[in-house]
Amino acid sequence: MLDRPAAAADPQAAVIVCLDFGDDHYEESVEEVVRLVQSAGVRRYTVLKGKRSKPDPRFYAGSGKVAQIRQAAEALNAMYVVFNHALSPAQERNVEKEIIRRVMDRTELILEIFAQRAQTSEGKLQVELAQLEHLSTRLVRGWTHLERQRGGLGKTGGPGETQLELDRRYIATRVKTLKSKLVQLKRQRSVQRRARARREVLSISLVGYTNAGKSTLFNALARAKAYEADQLFATLDTTTRRVWIPEAGDVVVSDTVGFIRDLPHGLVAAFRATLEETVHADLLLHVVDASSPVRDEQAGAVDKVLAEIPAGEAPRLLVWNKIDAAGLQPGIERDQYGRISRVFVSARTGAGLELLRQAIAEFAKTRAATKTDPLPLHTH
Repeated sequence: MLDRPAAAADPQAAVIVCLDFGDDHYEESVEEVVRLVQSAGVRRYTVLKGKRSKPDPRFYAGSGKVAQIRQAAEALNAMYVVFNHALSPAQERNVEKEIIRRVMDRTELILEIFAQRAQTSEGKLQVELAQLEHLSTRLVRGWTHLERQRGGLGKTGGPGETQLELDRRYIATRVKTLKSKLVQLKRQRSVQRRARARREVLSISLVGYTNAGKSTLFNALARAKAYEADQLFATLDTTTRRVWIPEAGDVVVSDTVGFIRDLPHGLVAAFRATLEETVHADLLLHVVDASSPVRDEQAGAVDKVLAEIPAGEAPRLLVWNKIDAAGLQPGIERDQYGRISRVFVSARTGAGLELLRQAIAEFAKTRAATKTDPLPLHTH
């Protein structure tokens, strides 16, 4: 799963640490991190819970809890300890010294999953950029060779330059290279978007919380075969297809990466080039898992990322998916202006898909009639 494992430990075993600081949706958060760990390739795990009023400055979890973590890791022979929280570099390093196991926080876990799932060259560049920028804050963790001095010229460093300085310089150089390549890809996407705009082709992007069923809905609309699975971040790379919709004509539909609560800022920045398909879309289909008990919070997390891209003001249509699991019926809702604001569908069974096509066609007609973007649709 990750680098620098504990000797003879099981790489498919982990201890998951979830501390309750008074979160109203603590249990849902625990379930989510378990799914994240499973998505990263872990097969055996133990969840350690606890309550605190605030994080411990040194260990985040406190010395007593750290002792429990070490015992649990030894009992499970786990290679990793995963915190469902954001740890400082010092806290991560201190816990590692105490438990003699590889420690990772929520940010590193998500970065690892993205690294495993990226398929296209652009996706790999984006993930590597986010990983390097995150690593730059944690270079000293457990690296025994960093105390040694190295002399020499050129790439080996100047007189008295430490290995840490060399590592930082390498990362800075690599980050600059990656950003340059991503700028080139951004220009290519811009040319493609201008070509679509000249042809006046309606562009639609699917957005939503991870595992809300975006890829399943994309496949149902586009009759495509994009990868779909009941796991978090099953799809990373943007997939685009041309779709014919009666009364709307040709439209271009894009399936984008799923969002998640506390999505690492570095990932949002790195994936900005990909997410610009969302920024410049004529219509966003915000796919919501209607069966989730925290669907409102998940929708809010998506809105937060959209505002950061920024695509917060883009016209959007709420698509409540998985109505078969939620016990709901296909249907539509309209806002105070009479426009369709929400559609209830099941991408898996096909229920309500004709209503969704009707909503897209209605949006296309309004857009064509006004020749300008209509007012933004409801976000919730």
